[in-house]
This record gives sequence, structure tokens and C-alpha cells, in this order.
Amino acid sequence: MTDGGKAIAEVPGLRLRPAEEGDLETVLNFIRDLAAYEKLSREVSADVETLRRSLFGKRPAAEVLLAEISGQAVGFAVYFHNFSTFTGRAGLYLEDIFVRPDRRGEGVGLALFRHLARLALDRGCSRLELSALDWNEPAIRFYKGLGAAAMDEWTVYRFTPEELKKIV
Repeated sequence: MTDGGKAIAEVPGLRLRPAEEGDLETVLNFIRDLAAYEKLSREVSADVETLRRSLFGKRPAAEVLLAEISGQAVGFAVYFHNFSTFTGRAGLYLEDIFVRPDRRGEGVGLALFRHLARLALDRGCSRLELSALDWNEPAIRFYKGLGAAAMDEWTVYRFTPEELKKIV
């Protein structure tokens, strides 16, 4: 029912909280569920130990926000800071947001997003960014409905470890 002490009237019983080490199996299950939804299950190589090092090690690479209703995890968001050289300030990058299919349409995703928007503002971020698969119309409608602007003039490029090895 609370989000950092603030009531969330839209979703009865909803609690948002940072993930803890004891939640790693839950986080991994959400990652697998998201990958299945995106038809990318073959891409998942994460395991609990990798997540432990990446999320709770000496230099955490990301943060995870869990959404729970009546003590049951129903969604999550994974985010981290990026940096804008133009503004000279950090931004918040939403890597993934996922709500279990049987809990969609109840406002859980909106509550997660509102929490991240508030967090970005509280941390003095210059922006909140994310990527959406071009076929994921429900996600695109959701983000645009919140006021997101597509950065159509930008193209994402990726180097895998194999390509990086060829460079060095």
C-alpha cells in the first residue's frame, strides 16, 4: 500500500521495495518470464550467483524494484544510472519493467514507473530513458501515454564480447 511511505491508492495492497539478496530467485524468475514474453529466452544466461555479484557486489551495476501484492511478487523493474555529457548529470535508465500477465491492467506497471520517475527527480537526474522492442505495441502505447518521446533519430548499436575481443 506504500511506495517509500507514500500511499498508492490505485492498487490495493501494493508494496514497492528494493530487492534484497534473498530475492534473487524471484528476480531471476522475472527475468526468465520477461525473456519468454519477448521471445528471447535463448538469450538468458543469468543465474543467481551472477545476479548476486552484479546487484549486490562491491560495485552494483543496477538496482531492482519489486512490486508485491499481499506479499506475492507481481512485478519488477531493473534500472541503473547513465550519464549525459551534454547536461553533465546522471540519468536513470530503465533496463526492464515486467508485470505478471495475470496482474496487468491493475496499475502495477504505472506504480513502478511513477516510483522510478520520482526517484529520478529525487536523485537530480536529467532524464529517464528506456528502450522498447518495436513490435511491443502495449509497451509503446504505455510509454507514449505517459509522455515519452521516441528518439527515432538514434540507432542502438551493440558490441558482444566476441566483437569486443576482436577490437582489443
